[in-house]
Amino acid sequence: MRIGVLEAGRVPPDMAERHDGFGPMMERLLQAADPAASVAVYPVIDGVIPEATTQEDGWIVTGSRHGVYDDLPWMAPLKDFLRRAVADGVPVVGICFGHQILADAMGGRVAKSDRGWGVGVHRYRVARTLPFMTGDILEFAIQAMHQDQVVEPPPGAEVVATSDFCPYAALAYGSTAISFQGHPEFSAGFSEELIRTRKGSLIPDATADAALATLAAETDAATLGGWIAAFYRNAAAGRAA
Repeated sequence: MRIGVLEAGRVPPDMAERHDGFGPMMERLLQAADPAASVAVYPVIDGVIPEATTQEDGWIVTGSRHGVYDDLPWMAPLKDFLRRAVADGVPVVGICFGHQILADAMGGRVAKSDRGWGVGVHRYRVARTLPFMTGDILEFAIQAMHQDQVVEPPPGAEVVATSDFCPYAALAYGSTAISFQGHPEFSAGFSEELIRTRKGSLIPDATADAALATLAAETDAATLGGWIAAFYRNAAAGRAA
């Protein structure tokens, strides 16, 4: 299984010597569930859009410091690619910004939330259990780092997970696309440094301090990695049938 990582953002330059990029983060997440998984990185943030939706077994869109409403030159081609991938039945996963731009591409709406920043370990309630979601899990916890949210889901999208802070925390688009607002690929150490470097500038001090206090909590990142790997396998089996 080889997954194309659509890189919509990068690790901040001042952290790059201590932390891998989003491609290796995604690869580790997938390999924990499927050791044979590998990734190919496509820096869509630089305007590098894959030629064909079928040139990888599936796609995953990363986080980004940008908002979908920034309307940067690479965003419209990325949204067109995502719509084509869904139409072609090629599995797509969105993470954070990827969750948001997929929703925008499919007809939803994304905006800065009046709830403010969602950072640290957040818990989400499972609203709908899909075939790839193994285990009897009613809620899960993963790292979060966002100010924007999906405020109107696209027509036909199913809400898979929710919370009081983030009502549309995970969305499914039939059996072809799934997206999560949180970051299962982030480690606690990466989140901690990211929060500390943004504290007082982007993230209010009180919000950052409260988030830092959550980082010792156990997360369900491995479970979500397993779900995502199973989602890709199920989609591949469905296409081969």
